[in-house]
Amino acid sequence: MPPDKTPRILQQQPSPDEELQQEQQSPAAKQQMGEGSYEGTRDYNRRQAEYMKTHDVKKDAEAAKPKSEEEARELKQAEEEGKSHSKGEH
Repeated sequence: MPPDKTPRILQQQPSPDEELQQEQQSPAAKQQMGEGSYEGTRDYNRRQAEYMKTHDVKKDAEAAKPKSEEEARELKQAEEEGKSHSKGEH
């Protein structure tokens, strides 16, 4: 066949019935796209629950408090700066 007569392979689009079947699949059957995955979320939740059971959360919160008034002001300023970039919080 001459080069200009080469058959082209077209990708077939799913039928409406196939699209409906894909939408009805369980979340575990689908691969989540974007900033994370179902597996990652399950792992995070499991580790978070384990941390809450095995650590003194109140002690950790105390240790995270600002050590001085200056540090508290810096943290507050950084928080306000972050909020100024977010949608809906100013």
